[in-house]
Amino acid sequence: MTSEARTSIRDLVEGQLVDSTFAVLRKDRRRSRAGSPYLAVELADRTGRVHATIFDDAPILDGRFAVGDVIRVLGSVEEYRGKAQIIIRSLEKVEVPTDALEFTPGARRDVDDLEGFLEFLAEEISDPPLAALARAVLDERGFRAPFRAAPISLEHHHAYAGGALQHTVAVATACRELWLLHPRLDPSVIGAASLVFAAGAADAFVPGPVLMQSEEGRLLGIPRLSSRRVERAATHLNTPRERVVAVLHCIDADRPRTPEAACVQGAIALDAGVSTALAQAASRTAETQ
Repeated sequence: MTSEARTSIRDLVEGQLVDSTFAVLRKDRRRSRAGSPYLAVELADRTGRVHATIFDDAPILDGRFAVGDVIRVLGSVEEYRGKAQIIIRSLEKVEVPTDALEFTPGARRDVDDLEGFLEFLAEEISDPPLAALARAVLDERGFRAPFRAAPISLEHHHAYAGGALQHTVAVATACRELWLLHPRLDPSVIGAASLVFAAGAADAFVPGPVLMQSEEGRLLGIPRLSSRRVERAATHLNTPRERVVAVLHCIDADRPRTPEAACVQGAIALDAGVSTALAQAASRTAETQ
């Protein structure tokens, strides 16, 4: 293949030649009406997603890559049903860093700035056992890198690399305002819970250039995985059990039974709803352009 000239998905236009690298989100083996095998592929980079098709040498090229790989593609852009798609002529798998931020849409705010907000909010927890508990979860070895790259979901709100961190900062900030308005709330329970409720996102997705759900994420879900991280830290610190239970209820409460849980779950729902509405509005705007 020739030397690469990186092309972003958002810049694709009909008739354009493509020589660039993308992450593989989906690969389906299909047959045409004439019975010939072909591959239907979905590719992604930081700017979006695009459908691609492999007609020529499909059985041979099929063995060269899998879902989750990053591939270098040589092909051309054609319009199909009003949208651009890539007709792949040749491809090769390439080795890339495992940072999901390289090939998937990233956080809407700078990740380093978000971590700075996280640190500020953690310092505001006044109860020493809960401050230590939140810090132990956030500072556990091997936690920050996957958490920085994790989404909250693949198809719903905050479905992008860094989404878990952005959601956490938004929820914790909203909770801070609520406990300032309602002095009878326990600010340390709310503060700790709002900072660790999404910690399980670090375990719910597979590290790599493509956002993919892990088996634990699929079967257990982020709240349970977050609770597991809290329990592990609490056991190590010997945190008073009644304080741990108060935080755990805020994290995984289908029916909140404390005002603190109602506060945290309400903030989670509010930020999720706003994120979803913003994504839908952006999608409508893109379709009209």
